[in-house]
Amino acid sequence: MKKIITFIMSLVALGASAQQPVYLDATKPIDQRVEDALQRMTLDEKIAVIHAQSKFSSPGIKRLGFPDFWTDDGPHGVRPDVLWDEWEQAGQTNDSCVAFPALSCLAATFNTQLARLYGESLGEEALYRDKDMILGPGVNIYRTPLNGRNFEYMGEDPYLASRMVVPYIQGLQSKGVSACVKHYALNNDENFRHQVNVIVSDRALHEIYLPAFKAAVIEGKTWGLMGAYNLYNNQHNCHNDIMLNQILKRDWGYDGVVVSDWGGAHDTEEAIRYGLDMEFGTWTDGLTMGKTNAYDLYHMADAYKQLIREGKYTERELNDKVRRVLRLFFRTTMNHNRGYGFLCSESHYDAARKIAQEGIVLLQNRGNLLPIQMEGKKRILVVGENAIKMMTVGGGSSSLKVQHEILPLDAIAKRCAAKGIECDYARGYVGDTVQSYNRVTVGRSIAEWRDATTLLNEAVEKARGADYVIFVGGLNKSDFQDCEGHDRRDYEMPYGQNEVIKAIADVNPNVVFVCISGNSMALPWVNQVPAIVQGWYGGSETGEAIASILFGEVCPSGKLPYTWYASLNDCGAHATGSFPGTWRASHDIIDERYDEGLYVGYRWIDSHKKAKALFAFGHGLSYTTFTVKNLRSSNKTITKDGQITFTVDVTNTGSREGAETVQLYIHDKKSSLDRPYKELKGFAKIWLKPGETQPVSITIGTDALSFYDDRVGEWVCEPGDFEALVGTSSANILQRITFKMN
Repeated sequence: MKKIITFIMSLVALGASAQQPVYLDATKPIDQRVEDALQRMTLDEKIAVIHAQSKFSSPGIKRLGFPDFWTDDGPHGVRPDVLWDEWEQAGQTNDSCVAFPALSCLAATFNTQLARLYGESLGEEALYRDKDMILGPGVNIYRTPLNGRNFEYMGEDPYLASRMVVPYIQGLQSKGVSACVKHYALNNDENFRHQVNVIVSDRALHEIYLPAFKAAVIEGKTWGLMGAYNLYNNQHNCHNDIMLNQILKRDWGYDGVVVSDWGGAHDTEEAIRYGLDMEFGTWTDGLTMGKTNAYDLYHMADAYKQLIREGKYTERELNDKVRRVLRLFFRTTMNHNRGYGFLCSESHYDAARKIAQEGIVLLQNRGNLLPIQMEGKKRILVVGENAIKMMTVGGGSSSLKVQHEILPLDAIAKRCAAKGIECDYARGYVGDTVQSYNRVTVGRSIAEWRDATTLLNEAVEKARGADYVIFVGGLNKSDFQDCEGHDRRDYEMPYGQNEVIKAIADVNPNVVFVCISGNSMALPWVNQVPAIVQGWYGGSETGEAIASILFGEVCPSGKLPYTWYASLNDCGAHATGSFPGTWRASHDIIDERYDEGLYVGYRWIDSHKKAKALFAFGHGLSYTTFTVKNLRSSNKTITKDGQITFTVDVTNTGSREGAETVQLYIHDKKSSLDRPYKELKGFAKIWLKPGETQPVSITIGTDALSFYDDRVGEWVCEPGDFEALVGTSSANILQRITFKMN
């Protein structure tokens, strides 16, 4: 229907003219079509296309046959439609979707093919819903486990995030739907996110916080990128000269649009000069509430037009923005080869389930308690609010309205019923019983009126004599947990869960803890509970994915995309005292110094002997076992612009098929500047049958040996000796070999 409307509008625009404008000729290069359309546009039309007309749309150019442009929140599914000028949902009955796992779970798969599948599936859902841009994926670095939005991102390592974001973008955009990679950049905490001014070294900026964005632009060729709320170098990132003009558009050659986060624009002249292309937001000025439906009052609307009419600015800067917007139109709304997409298909649920299964991480399994053995068992007890709480609703802009969400309790109970085993349930604790967001509600009430002592005692009594106790807990998507707009207040597990787990472990040795979260937390009972599973926010197929792992239908293969610290002081941002920053005397800006510099996550653990990881970056167990042997290299030296390949033999020494992820870290033996001991520079996931051996090869170039030299402002690869370290986590290095850079 959209294509037909566009065609009719185009005919109207042409009138009686027999000559077809170049911009309508899809055989012409996009930039030629852009220039043709640009020279036909009036000033009013140019201004109109660079700012919103509703909460999630900007106008097209109706006179020339360009339809309106529609964005929608992601990155885990297509958000339900909201009212034209309000955040509340529109109450439609055809906008339920498939919820895909949170991006922290996707990163844990260490599987780039699944990232591509994720993007393609999401793109098909977006197409069906007539969305032209999905606001995601997010690739901000996991600097602190207190960041409420970590669940939307891809972990602590810039290389891992870079490898996973590129196929996601390519998959999404292959469907003619634009990605909008966010939040560029340094958006690493949520409290006072509009006031935080990040002070970070150039080295840390380029080596830790920018690589995933750079890969998204240069390799993924993303068509959209969203500026962050926070400030860098005392400028808001939605109009920042260094970030947008210099690094993004000049150094990286970005030809797409820079979209403001909603309300992220603060000044008309800075927006004109410092790289913003499309302004979206909330109410009068894009940020604060005022007269509703007043989009002409945005910074890049009438105020911009008036400055041009007064002669303070020409249309030169405006034309650059409009060219980018037109290029976006030709890639999306004016791309007549786009399909129609489909919603809630079997293939999308299959994709969501597979991603969730591969992302689940088996953190601990003492005594091989897992997988659960059903034979001869009589009763399995499930404890915990997260076993019955829908997690697709809430958490901020990634909240969804799903066709269905399979809960852990339901999936476990189904398997027990099939085997004639009793599946009992005890609440154990009460967290947040609200099951709605922006008027999206769920059908199952989890209201609870009993007090904490009663709930604990019930759980303990039911745990006595149970064959297994599966405690499904962790965090949720309420404020001050895993939620946009708020950071966690501390590193503890909320709602008194630790006390319940300890009490249950005292009466039953067969306790499995399933953690639902996008963040790590303190686990003071870690030595009492034999099995620990990180289950993430798994989307529509959450329960099925978790149950399939617990009961051994699927062999776990996920790896942690971040370091699970033993305590908060083992994290560099907290050990240095630099989080959450210091208010200025004016009390309008918080200066947050990234004093840990390059030493984020495992880099900090490696360099500080007192720091401890409870579970290391890249860690993840399996129901089978593997050996990694015989590391060799294709050559002993690597030259400028050359490559070197490292190969190991991986053998499945266990009794069932499974997957292992080989991780390659590089150690620079001597450098003119201080460097982390090792850095991830390659990984490969391989599936093996019992007894099978396969070689696994990882090839790197000199970019994997380079560091950003802030003395000269460029990437440098120094000659000397390097070591390739191969293992199955950052703390489990099994093989090493030396090579030389000439």
